[in-house]
Amino acid sequence: MTAKPIRIAVLKFSHETVTFLPYDTTRADFTFDGSPAGGEALLAAEPRSYLGGFVKLAREYADVELVGITSPLEAKTGSGSGWLTNDTYESFVGTMIAELEAAGPFDGVYLSLHGAMAVRGVPRPEAELARRVRAAVGPAAFIAATFDPHGNEDAEFLRHADLAFTVKYFPHYDDYLQGERAARTLVRAIRGDYVPAHATVKVPIISPTVLQWTGASPWMDLVQRALTWEAREPDVYVNFFFGFPWADVPDLGMTFQVLTNGKPDLARKIALDMAATAWRKRDSLLNSTKIHRIKHGVALAQQAVADRLTPVVLADHSDRSGYATWLLREIIDQGLAKVLVATVADATAIDALLAEGVQAGDAFDRAIGGLADASAGEPVRVQGTVLRVTKGLGRNDGDRWVQVGFGDGNVLVISRYLAQVIETFALVEAGLQPDAFDVIALKSRVHFRRGFDDTGFAQTILLVEPDQPFLGTVRLDGLTYENVDLSAYYPYGEPAFDPRA
Repeated sequence: MTAKPIRIAVLKFSHETVTFLPYDTTRADFTFDGSPAGGEALLAAEPRSYLGGFVKLAREYADVELVGITSPLEAKTGSGSGWLTNDTYESFVGTMIAELEAAGPFDGVYLSLHGAMAVRGVPRPEAELARRVRAAVGPAAFIAATFDPHGNEDAEFLRHADLAFTVKYFPHYDDYLQGERAARTLVRAIRGDYVPAHATVKVPIISPTVLQWTGASPWMDLVQRALTWEAREPDVYVNFFFGFPWADVPDLGMTFQVLTNGKPDLARKIALDMAATAWRKRDSLLNSTKIHRIKHGVALAQQAVADRLTPVVLADHSDRSGYATWLLREIIDQGLAKVLVATVADATAIDALLAEGVQAGDAFDRAIGGLADASAGEPVRVQGTVLRVTKGLGRNDGDRWVQVGFGDGNVLVISRYLAQVIETFALVEAGLQPDAFDVIALKSRVHFRRGFDDTGFAQTILLVEPDQPFLGTVRLDGLTYENVDLSAYYPYGEPAFDPRA
């Protein structure tokens, strides 16, 4: 007997929102050549990520039809932009829901989300999207989603959806795997082989993302505990939302979410166990990573070069706009040589240079970066020679990198947007040779470890931030929250929390 054909709608709306930045994220930030995308263009948009894993696995079932619903792809600003305007959210969601209703009926829906989107006037945008999708497809369809671990989700999302799967590692290695899990379990649920039962427990811990590296204890221990539960109990999935403190939203903070196949008591037991473990380790979770002030970090880099402990990675974890010049200025002031600074964002400079027809060999003399907000510092004057102009990391064809040689063997890469260089091959593709430099200065928190630490490339890694408690600081009490009471979270208060409850 032939199985009944299964129709699954695929939607995407993902953004990691830094609400403390002074400029909003608009429709234009999601609109460029190729975005929004629908149909096969959407289904093929991210072959190595959540979406790619979902599509590949789902299409291994001969009776499954995927329908790509027109959706915005990743914003060209990346996470270097603030609140999504209400117009942005309503415009894209309205289009998706209308198309979903017109193309139905569906047996299932897959949502490729992030978890840290923040929208003006919409307190929980991912949960609200799930609510609207549920209204469009009806109570019988199953809804599954994938998330980044830096989500600020609570129980609200699974009031409307059935399944959620969150990446466990930081750097993010398992997004493709979680997409596969979502596809397999969604099909099983539609066929009646998986009856979703879940539990969600929030833990009153707030932590800067730079501390959340899962390549070392204690964050590694929590990931391993989640994996152990998944190994010992069939059909169990443990989601660990680390939290994203740069989004001033009411569901901020750490969350554990457990899915089981028809076993709500087991889901609750595991969620409470994970929460209790995190609570026991709360002090070590927030003291596991050494952060240096930029001046001291640059001096340590200079010493590492003298000791031949190179290459050195200087990672400015605090720069959320991409425009920050604190590290560049200190590199110049301390006279470091053979340094690659990748990158400092300056859209105005990029536009001016391109309008002037910039070419390799041109003399360069202008102030770069700064002034995007207080955390970016002042522009820094750089004098040197243009080495090359290349495409940047973003999808948008207008994203260009201008590389400038200056000082004693130094190279500055100017980008249009915040650029987190995660892999060394991204530099190679831009015509740079990473191993030709003693020091590489990056704008990244943990993601860079994927290509510069876990590969064994860097001998010395130094995480730095400016003196002031600016936007990306580990001192979260230096931020002005309006929707969050910091005293309700460890370590800024003494919240009452009993994980046995």
